[in-house]
Amino acid sequence: MQQYYELMRKCFQLARLGEGKTSPNPLVGCVVLNIQGEIISTGFHAKYGENHAERDALLKIPKDAAKDGTLIVNLEPCSHYGKTPPCADLIIEYGIKKVVIAMRDVNPIVAGNGVQKLKNAGIEVVENVLENEARMLNEVFITNMLEKRVFVALKTATTLDGKVATKTGSSKWITSEKARAEVRNIRAKYDAILTSSSTVVADNPTMEHNVKIILDRNLKTDFDSSNIYKDGRVFVFYNENLPNNIEKENIQFIKCPVIENKLDISFVLKTLFELGIRSVLVESGGVLNGSFIDYVDKIYHFIAPKVIGDNSAKSAFDGKNILEISESKVFKFEDMKSFEPDILLTYTVK
Repeated sequence: MQQYYELMRKCFQLARLGEGKTSPNPLVGCVVLNIQGEIISTGFHAKYGENHAERDALLKIPKDAAKDGTLIVNLEPCSHYGKTPPCADLIIEYGIKKVVIAMRDVNPIVAGNGVQKLKNAGIEVVENVLENEARMLNEVFITNMLEKRVFVALKTATTLDGKVATKTGSSKWITSEKARAEVRNIRAKYDAILTSSSTVVADNPTMEHNVKIILDRNLKTDFDSSNIYKDGRVFVFYNENLPNNIEKENIQFIKCPVIENKLDISFVLKTLFELGIRSVLVESGGVLNGSFIDYVDKIYHFIAPKVIGDNSAKSAFDGKNILEISESKVFKFEDMKSFEPDILLTYTVK
């Protein structure tokens, strides 16, 4: 069993090579062993619409090489025709005798059908190998499938005393270049990034990404000169009661209900899911962060070893007005990484 753990971790590593490119499909990696237990091929799902991991691995080798061998994969092989033919059928065709999986597919089209098809063909199926890790790997896909909603992550960078800027708005740079380089890697994992008009006006960020979402209630950003509008596909949510005659080729303006003088976050997320966006990374100031806290699945929190020491400085999360500590939103620590001199703490909803 220990060998399966090691090989499954290799599947996870392979699967991550497709991060940011497989949505709405899951991240999947595969390892194929011959009858002697030697690795003879590996594969991963590289991009939506391209071969699944099992097909990618098997098509690299002749059929007789894998006969009576073992296939390890972090997600149950599919049993239906989609963008590609069923992986379960190809596994059977190649004469594989044992399949080791981390978890069953939560997609109702697959859910258990792939395993049953393999068993009906006389293939031994070993299940639940590092299942918890597999679920963490595909947290976006699982949320999309089971809850039919966008997975929401949030990134913030603060000083030791939880500040994102001084009272004058100075924030460049709280963290180091190493930390900021990691932010670019994090962005690449998600379908879209989301920010507020206040951040666009104050910082004029570029936020390199193919899909950007701006919450601009009063249409106060400069759609001609702001960096964030210069490339990529952009969705702008604004007050549904506001007249709007602006037309830009790469910008889609979406009317949004306003609740207590703020855009309705629930409406925004529901609309994004309907538009095919399956995951979003929020990068903004404390006010919007505070508005999103009840919707967040994961937080990336960069902390720099600096102290501002001013109560008037801007905090990472604002606006909740909680009086009792028991009313706090509770997260759990998932990971910690060092990007000298800063650290990155990752939290998920408890």
